Amino acid sequence: MASVFLHHVVGDLTVGKPELVEFHETETVESAIQAIGESTESSLPIWKRRSGMVENSEIRQQRFVGILNSLDIVAFLAKNEFLEDQEKAMKTPVTEVIVRNNSLLRQVDPGTRLMDALEMMTHGVRRFLVPKSVVWKGMSKRFSILYNGKWLKNIDTSSGSNNKLIANTNRPPSPSATIRDKFCCLSREDVLRFVIGCLGALAPLPLATISTLGVINPNYCSIDSLLPAIEATCKLPEDPSAVAVVERTPDDQYKIIGEISACKLWKCDYLAAAWALANFSAGQFVMGVEDNVTSRALLDFNVNSAVGDNFVNGGGSRRLRKFCSRSIGFFSNPASPSFGVSRSMYRGRSAPLTCKVTSSLAAVMAQMLSHRATQVWVTEDEGDDILVGVVGYADILCAVTKQPAAFIPANISSEAFGNESQN
Repeated sequence: MASVFLHHVVGDLTVGKPELVEFHETETVESAIQAIGESTESSLPIWKRRSGMVENSEIRQQRFVGILNSLDIVAFLAKNEFLEDQEKAMKTPVTEVIVRNNSLLRQVDPGTRLMDALEMMTHGVRRFLVPKSVVWKGMSKRFSILYNGKWLKNIDTSSGSNNKLIANTNRPPSPSATIRDKFCCLSREDVLRFVIGCLGALAPLPLATISTLGVINPNYCSIDSLLPAIEATCKLPEDPSAVAVVERTPDDQYKIIGEISACKLWKCDYLAAAWALANFSAGQFVMGVEDNVTSRALLDFNVNSAVGDNFVNGGGSRRLRKFCSRSIGFFSNPASPSFGVSRSMYRGRSAPLTCKVTSSLAAVMAQMLSHRATQVWVTEDEGDDILVGVVGYADILCAVTKQPAAFIPANISSEAFGNESQN
C-alpha cells in the first residue's frame, strides 16, 4: 500500500519551503511572542548563536536547544512574579522559558527516503533540517531507491538509541554546501500534508476507523473544570502540548468542554491569557466569563499589553485597556449574535476539536490540517462528548508506518536495502 513512501524522498517535501531564520535563545519573550505569531505554526525552534563561520552537521545539531510553543510562554507569564512585573517578564531571555530537548530536530539529506524520515518521527523527532544549498536534482518516483548510483541505506540504529537516528545516503557533500549554508525546516504538519495528498496510494488504510487502527491514545492529560486553570501548567505535556478540560458526569465519566493547548493560544493576547490562567478556573478559562457580572470584579485590573492583535499583525504600539475574557482572543466570529451583552458563556475558538471513535483516519487527518491543530480529542460514538482519548501527529504517523513489509514492493527484497548495488 505505502510504496509511495519508498518512491519519495525528503527533498520532495521542501519545494516552496522558505529558508530557515534561526531564533536564538538570547532573544526575549517579547520577541518570541511576535515570532510565533508570524510563524506558520504555534511553536518555534530555538538555537544557540553560531560561534564560527563554518560548521558541520554535528556542531549544528549541538546548537539546537529545543522547541518553544505558545503554551510554554503563557504558563511562564502566569507566574505571580511576572504578572506583577510585565516589563521584566517580556524582557526575559527565552533560555529561561524553553524546555531543552536536543532530540526533537535532526538534520537530514534531501535524498533521505521518506519512509526513513517517517520512522525517525515515530521515535520522537519533530523537525527536519534539510540543506537547501546541496545540489539536488530530485530523485522521486521509482528511482528514489537509488540515489547517486547507490542503494539508499536504512537509518543507522547501531548506537542503540532512538534519539540518534541518522539518515545515511552515502552521498558525498556537495561543494556548494560549504559556500552557502542555507536550510529549510520541515515539520510533522508538512509530512502530514504530503500523506493526505497520497490517500489513494495508501488505500484502504485511510478509510479504516481510528479505533480499528489503534490510533487512539488513552494517556491524555486532563483537568477538572472546577480546578484552578493554573494547575494545568504544573506538568505540561510534551506531545501533544494540550490539556483537556473536563466535567464529571453523574455516571463517573468525563465530558470534554474545552482545551488548554498551544494551538489554541497561538495568536492570543498572551498577557491577558496568562492573567486568566492564573485567576480563573479551568472551566472559566476555556468557556469565558459573563461580561456583565464577572468583569465588574476585574475593573481594577489593567493589561498594559504590547502583544495583542497589533503586535501579531506587526505593530508594536502599547495600549492600556481593561481586562475582559473577550481579550484573550478565543473568538472565531466576533460579529456573531451569540456575543451580545446578554450572553452568559461563549465558545468561539476555545471549542475543542473532537471526533468519534468511528471516525476514519482520513477524516481525522483532514480535521487536524484544516484547523491547524496538533491533536483531535476522541469521544464516544454515542453520548454527549464523553472523552476517551486523543489523536496526535505521532499516533497518525505510527499508524501509517506500523507495517514495515507494506513499504517494500513485492519485486524488491528487503535485503537489498542497506546494501550497495552490486555491479
